Amino acid sequence: MALTLYSLIQSVILCTNAIAVLHEERFLCKLGWAADQGVGGFGDDLGIKAQIHNLVRSVRTVMRVPLILVNSACIVLLLLFG
Repeated sequence: MALTLYSLIQSVILCTNAIAVLHEERFLCKLGWAADQGVGGFGDDLGIKAQIHNLVRSVRTVMRVPLILVNSACIVLLLLFG
């Protein structure tokens, strides 16, 4: 497989999908990233674990609907152009 712009975009979409499907109670709770943990307020210096947890929660919240549209477009492109 050649390294093209489409394959780079597709790999970013797959990684975003992987983050979006993480289940809060089944997977993230085992890592200690449960939703009930305080993540600090405005201006607090957050650690790397809290920042990654905020990123995961943001991706799961904000990117849900756009990912459906982007995944559908990728599927259509793959069906049309192979």
